[in-house]
Amino acid sequence: MGMGMMGLWVIGILMFGISFLVSQRLKSKFTQYSKTPLSNGMSGQEVAQQMLADNGIRDVKVISVPGQLTDHYNPATKTVNLSEPVYHSRNAAAAAVAAHECGHAVQHATAYSWLKMRSTLVPVVNVSSRFMQWVILGGLLLAGTFGNGLLLAGIVMFSVTTLFALITLPVEYDASNRALAWMKQRNIVTTAEYAMSADALKWAARTYVVAAIGSLATLLYYIALYMGRRD
Repeated sequence: MGMGMMGLWVIGILMFGISFLVSQRLKSKFTQYSKTPLSNGMSGQEVAQQMLADNGIRDVKVISVPGQLTDHYNPATKTVNLSEPVYHSRNAAAAAVAAHECGHAVQHATAYSWLKMRSTLVPVVNVSSRFMQWVILGGLLLAGTFGNGLLLAGIVMFSVTTLFALITLPVEYDASNRALAWMKQRNIVTTAEYAMSADALKWAARTYVVAAIGSLATLLYYIALYMGRRD
């Protein structure tokens, strides 16, 4: 039991460290590329409006939300939510993020299968993530059949959130690919600005990769604990 918790701490600290390093790198890249004014002078909001229009999407609104790196697409309200710095700024980083979020809107409009699968999982993930830690903790603390049953239930819940993290990867990479292809094709960016945009989106995607690996490592660890207790 003590060893079980110890292993979890090791995985947790390791993944937290890697995640922290990647997000710091993303922030520094973002700051660096925010200093380069976009040569066509378009703001993040204008880039987003243009990409939606070019893809024939008329029913999605581009709105500004508070915070930094809070950008997201909401399929329920059909809104591209851009953080204030991205919405108003006219630089390579803002253009990349704005176009990336519109990439999700294009996925939604074209019924991209990975996005559909991800959206289907959202309600299940919300329930699972609320209760799974307590169920797993109960399973680890309690002995016998009941404890094992709880641990197994927790593993099932955790596997749903892991699946969600894994499905998020193709969704994020595809949105970035759509964004970059459109920016290149429409000459939104110069060659140098394109390289910055691609690099910023690459680091953003890595945050999802780290999250997925961490989730998978933790899941496999719980499964190993469960198998060990059954022997």
